[in-house]
Amino acid sequence: MAPASIFGILLHWIGGLAAASFYIPYKQVRRWSWETYWLVGGVFSWLIMPSLMASLLVPGATDILRAAPGHVLFYAYFFGALWGVGGLTFGLTMRYLGIALGMAVALGYTAVFGTIIPPLFHGMLGQTLSSASGKYVLIGVLASVAGIAVSGMAGMSKERELTGEQKQSAITEFQFGKGMIIATFSGIMSSCFAFGLDAGAPIAEAAKASLLAHGGSDIWQGLPVLIIVLLGGFTTNFVWCLGLNVRNKSAGEYMGRSASPGAAIPLARNYLFAAVAGIIWYLQFFFYTMGQAKMGKTFAFSNWTLHMASIMIFSMLWGIALKEWTGTSKRTHGLIALGLALLIGSTIIIGYGNYLDGLKAH
Repeated sequence: MAPASIFGILLHWIGGLAAASFYIPYKQVRRWSWETYWLVGGVFSWLIMPSLMASLLVPGATDILRAAPGHVLFYAYFFGALWGVGGLTFGLTMRYLGIALGMAVALGYTAVFGTIIPPLFHGMLGQTLSSASGKYVLIGVLASVAGIAVSGMAGMSKERELTGEQKQSAITEFQFGKGMIIATFSGIMSSCFAFGLDAGAPIAEAAKASLLAHGGSDIWQGLPVLIIVLLGGFTTNFVWCLGLNVRNKSAGEYMGRSASPGAAIPLARNYLFAAVAGIIWYLQFFFYTMGQAKMGKTFAFSNWTLHMASIMIFSMLWGIALKEWTGTSKRTHGLIALGLALLIGSTIIIGYGNYLDGLKAH
């Protein structure tokens, strides 16, 4: 496999690790309501980091966005706002199902919709099926979906085997039925991020031209697009969380005022861990756009599958590390192992398909 493809896969794996890890720092937040710490983290992940990194790494990032056609900006922002709905409910998925099962269900829907719809929209399915490289990519996509499905089966098996007390010990707010409904909705809406990136492709092309003109690397070309897509996500989450702050009378928590008398809020600690969580959340897309730049343009839609598979690999490993699978049967452990094998294999197959396409280009 060509070095560029290998590097692209590694970048996607790093992004997947970040995505699977972002919720861990939130567990260190004390006496803040969910809406409070989610919005504080969101300020860092959806506003501060995208603008900071694009301005540092892409020459003239602001001018590129100003020159972008209005319809490009609108659709990138619009799909970002829809993704924001999926993002805020994604946090609820983690609360009610845990990292392993929540990721499996939500990302299953996200992977399917986010991968398949863009090439269908652009009429690329026939082109993909007509080449050997495209067939490898599709096999990799199917392997990824199968891996996510098997991981979901492992989660279902776990749900049947553990007692209520065991589930609560690993996941304090475990609610299977409610969590499954939220995870399904979250997964479908979260796929809109892929549509936002697709809509913002002209911005990425302009950024690439600017980077090459200044002697830079085109690996940063996707960063200005993230500003617009993530701004849409911030808008949705800001409105929702602020509404919850008002309804739950939790707005005072930002200033250290607790709704429970006598309960002190460790304000500096909470801001620190919420900021860390938000930065880690952003890093998944930072590395995603880098991986996307290295994997080639022909099968760009496969990058979304690589991202989803990478997230699942590391979320399953986190679930094991956090003992979410303790007490489950050998059958469940076997499903976990099979799911991981399929997911890791899928990233390799997709990388090989993109490598073959690169050979044709040269």
